[in-house]
Amino acid sequence: MELKNLKKESVVQQIIDVITQAIVDGQLKPGDQLPTEIEMSTRMGVARSSVREAVKILTYLGVLESKRSEGTFVCSGFRDSMIDPMIYGVLLHQDSFDDLMELRQMLETGTMRLAVQKATEEDLEDLRALLEEMRRLVDSDEEIAEEFFRVDNAFHDRIQQMGRNPLADKINRVVRTLTYAMRHDTVAAMISSGRGKELAEAHARIYEILRSGDTSHLDEDMEGTYFRDVLETR
Repeated sequence: MELKNLKKESVVQQIIDVITQAIVDGQLKPGDQLPTEIEMSTRMGVARSSVREAVKILTYLGVLESKRSEGTFVCSGFRDSMIDPMIYGVLLHQDSFDDLMELRQMLETGTMRLAVQKATEEDLEDLRALLEEMRRLVDSDEEIAEEFFRVDNAFHDRIQQMGRNPLADKINRVVRTLTYAMRHDTVAAMISSGRGKELAEAHARIYEILRSGDTSHLDEDMEGTYFRDVLETR
């Protein structure tokens, strides 16, 4: 990792940039130990407090990890703490709903394509069981909105698992966290307006795409099922 003397302005950000660029360039690899605070502050020409603050920020973001009595290391793999800043960033972007919905459609359609390629008979059986549970709930006389939403979440979570891509799964989790309230309200609105069967059949069409492996009209099928209902009930 090349450490050069830094200007005083925005010094913490500059330290962050130097460390992250070293990771991007491969000078620092997962599991590598960083120089000590004293070494970095001396070589960069900055205060130890600035180095300490930069390391704290990168640790919070899940890029670095501090091990007591050992030092600071580059993390190996994706950390859940990396998700939080993304969530906060979207929440603070007040006009992000349409962008978020476009992202959700893109991610879920992409996940469907992965799931089609990698689905096993066990995967499809699990998904079919969840679909049958949806249909059973719709045919019952119970108050089903909360239970249906639970099954709905399990259905989409199972599709994410079928894609067998941990990075895509993490990003999907961010989007599903951000859209939780909206998805809940969509399901509740459709159930209360007597459209429960329609909602169950929308999921049946998704299941059929996965079972048949026919993705020739995937974009249109997805647009015409779940996403359209979400936008109409907002």
